[in-house]
Amino acid sequence: MRNFLTQDLEYRLQQRTNIPLLLKRINFPKYLHRFGPKKFKLQDHLEALLLMEVCQSSLRRTEKISKLFEKNVPTYSALCKSRKRIPVKLWQRLLKTTAGLSSGKVAIDGTGFSKTNPSFHYLKRTERKNPRNFAKLSATMDLKTKKFLAMRIRTSPRHDMQDVKYLLKRSGEMKEFYGDRGYDAEWLHEFCFWQEVQTFIPARKNVRIRRFRKKQMKNYFGYLYRKRSLIECGFSCIKRKYGGVVRAKKIQGLRAEIYCKGIAHNLGLCLGRLSESIKLRRSNYEQTI
Repeated sequence: MRNFLTQDLEYRLQQRTNIPLLLKRINFPKYLHRFGPKKFKLQDHLEALLLMEVCQSSLRRTEKISKLFEKNVPTYSALCKSRKRIPVKLWQRLLKTTAGLSSGKVAIDGTGFSKTNPSFHYLKRTERKNPRNFAKLSATMDLKTKKFLAMRIRTSPRHDMQDVKYLLKRSGEMKEFYGDRGYDAEWLHEFCFWQEVQTFIPARKNVRIRRFRKKQMKNYFGYLYRKRSLIECGFSCIKRKYGGVVRAKKIQGLRAEIYCKGIAHNLGLCLGRLSESIKLRRSNYEQTI
């Protein structure tokens, strides 16, 4: 029975965390371009970029670490070029496949990633202030699985409402939608009402409560709105594990780095939950014996 459980675990892990199988599921080719060189596959580039974010290392260190384990990996300059050429659709599909099916409880929020990482000693000695410019990330997360469903990255700060429609279209099925006061808008309540989605968004101060906001506030409860804080826990988890700093300067590199952080977060949750399910099945089997 134990051999069967380990085989089942390995099969399920391969289906959810193996990059070549994930690329097959999203119907992407083996190579980045059909006319380009065939020395390295697309999975080699993706594995190296994910390793760079997991280890919080540079492109040069990622190449050296991969060569220590005798892994076929492109050079640091090739990785720098490839992350700019990888289309956004690939990152979106990988994030969606690693997130799995949505439970219907979706939360939205935004955060920032610093573009520079100076030490506080350096800022104090040079009498400079903390850098204010940062890359803006708006994302939706499933509150039950705690996985990110969709992301939108910008090179500079923007208002949260500008990315709501983009994220809602890519978040799958929804039954409940959670957001803070920054997302309190009449058109958003109307959009969710016609989609049969219950919003849990507190009303802003000194705002006229109109038709659709009134309808959505009938089923609004404060103890249910507290679930929204889970998405902030998700942002904190990403920054603690994979760093809150991005090294790229252009939008293509920023997207690659932040999407890799989100994909690595989803894959880590898959590994943890599958191992827990196997432990429960083993304990239940031993009790029956």
